[in-house]
Amino acid sequence: MTDIPTLRRILTENKRVAIVGLSANESRPSYFVGKYLLKHGFEVIPVNPRYPEILGQKSYPDLASVPVKVDIVDLFQRSERVAPFVDAAIDIGARVVWMQLGITHEAAAEKARGAGLDVVVDRCIKIEYARLFGGLNTAGVNTGVISARRPKTFNR
Repeated sequence: MTDIPTLRRILTENKRVAIVGLSANESRPSYFVGKYLLKHGFEVIPVNPRYPEILGQKSYPDLASVPVKVDIVDLFQRSERVAPFVDAAIDIGARVVWMQLGITHEAAAEKARGAGLDVVVDRCIKIEYARLFGGLNTAGVNTGVISARRPKTFNR
């Protein structure tokens, strides 16, 4: 479990995020996360061999191809596919491995910790940023779209 001070430190000190599996499809969660991070001052580096560009950012086929130092490697990959990406994050000198909601791989997480990386497992970077730094309303909360109130009926 990653505590609040650690999450706050990670999200304050690390602003260059390589999103592995970032999709160009606007309806995919990875696209929404990338767009949110860009809007909130992060540099987003798409890592997806299918696209030359996503969200106006040059996309790379793999982490080893990224020409700049990466702070956070954010993984949108199935749990069983995580280990090679964690190895690549260690190889490129990333500071943090972040596994999105529903993604866990304890052996890979332990390997990253052993290499000195911070590791966040089974959490959404977008939700955590909004929760810790304000802005949950932009995450679909308090927008009026989601409500516990019964919808008004219309008289016809």
